[in-house]
Amino acid sequence: MSKTKLIAGAVVVAAAAGGFWAAQSRGPALSPALTGAAVAQEATQIADAQMVPDMVLGAADAPVTVVEYASFTCPHCATFHDNVFGQLKTDYIDTGKVRFVYREVYFDKFGLWAAAVARCGGAEKYFGISDMIFDTQKQWIGTGEAAGIADNLKKIGLKAGLSGDQVDACMRDEGMLKAMIATYQANATADDINSTPSFVIDGQKYSNMNYSDFAAILDEKLAN
Repeated sequence: MSKTKLIAGAVVVAAAAGGFWAAQSRGPALSPALTGAAVAQEATQIADAQMVPDMVLGAADAPVTVVEYASFTCPHCATFHDNVFGQLKTDYIDTGKVRFVYREVYFDKFGLWAAAVARCGGAEKYFGISDMIFDTQKQWIGTGEAAGIADNLKKIGLKAGLSGDQVDACMRDEGMLKAMIATYQANATADDINSTPSFVIDGQKYSNMNYSDFAAILDEKLAN
């Protein structure tokens, strides 16, 4: 998914909210407020006060800040998570050198669904659930069939200690979905993000890289 054009947020919200509930055997029908042109109009009118917070690891006063833009359905992002992030966390985040900010990108409705599940347990559970989502990306995406993906994501939420009612509520929260999309659009536009994973390190944008290259950049910035 690297180098893929970012999808318009309002369209994703409409497909995600409607698609999730169409994939379920129960739950309310999609409300008129999340259909067609109404979604496109409402998604552009969300106030700043309704933006969702960043998910953050590391010391608030760390000398270097790293912002990652990633999608839960992006294979390159899963590879970064598997091969780079763990060592980055051990060497730089846990040692107080780096403040790490994770920002979700929504290429498709399934990435939005996954993010809704990750956020369902709040900041305390977010990165643990995110780990599970990335670690099992191929399994929960499966054949790409919507009902199966919805069910698999719900199982991840249950495995993380959430109740079925909690996950259902998170997946049907129209206000939250819209706020997530608005936040994604605002951040990605401000930082000129056009591929995932992308990184903004102390205000400078970088593309995907291996651990050695990442460490070299961090060490240079820490030395200044």
